[in-house]
Amino acid sequence: MELKERIDKERLPKHIAIIMDGNGRWAQEHGEMRIMGHASGVEAVREALVAASEIGVEYLTLYAFSTENWNRPKEEIDALMDLLVNTIVSEVDSLNENKVRLSAIGNLDSLPTNCRKVLEEGIERTAHNERITLNLALSYSSRWEITNATRKLAEKVKNGDLDPENIDEAMFASELTTSGIPDPELLIRTSGEQRISNFLLWQCAYTEFIFVDKFWPDFTKEDLYEAILEFQLRERRFGKTSEQVVQP
Repeated sequence: MELKERIDKERLPKHIAIIMDGNGRWAQEHGEMRIMGHASGVEAVREALVAASEIGVEYLTLYAFSTENWNRPKEEIDALMDLLVNTIVSEVDSLNENKVRLSAIGNLDSLPTNCRKVLEEGIERTAHNERITLNLALSYSSRWEITNATRKLAEKVKNGDLDPENIDEAMFASELTTSGIPDPELLIRTSGEQRISNFLLWQCAYTEFIFVDKFWPDFTKEDLYEAILEFQLRERRFGKTSEQVVQP
């Protein structure tokens, strides 16, 4: 039986997040410039998106560019922004054909003007799609996100619009850039690294982590299916005992 057929469609993670790591090292191993690794990684994005949408995953969040990535060499950043723009422009029609809604989280105001404009147009043109949401994390970091949410709540308190006693987890989550999106049940990181690198720290409180020992450009549909099967083997207790979890 193929991996896809072994997946229990009744126990799918609604939201999968992926840290797409290893593009640069993949390029170096192939004697290419680093940007070629990122370009090759676009095909892996297609693979993951098609696989997720075919089996019924509702949200796929990809860590595409972190706030820390702005510290990379300018020529690599410029090439990455150009790649992002060109990819969105070339893929929008395909996203619509496959009923994929494009979304983005992060400090989007920090993106170059042209990049932000193309991203906003892509989001607008796919807003009506409902099969799956492809959520790009761009100029994103959890510490930035949490600090920003705290600042917004503090402003409301300062202006007299909010009683600090009324601040709870739900209210805090509503100020995050992922507001309205369910927390990821499964997070996958490629390249063999075993850390989450400032990604969805609040949202991953009860997320299952799976680390794949291959670079992102080599990631395939089968790798996603394997990760989902591993996820379905795990017991998710959320602080309860095993006996409580199995009770009807």
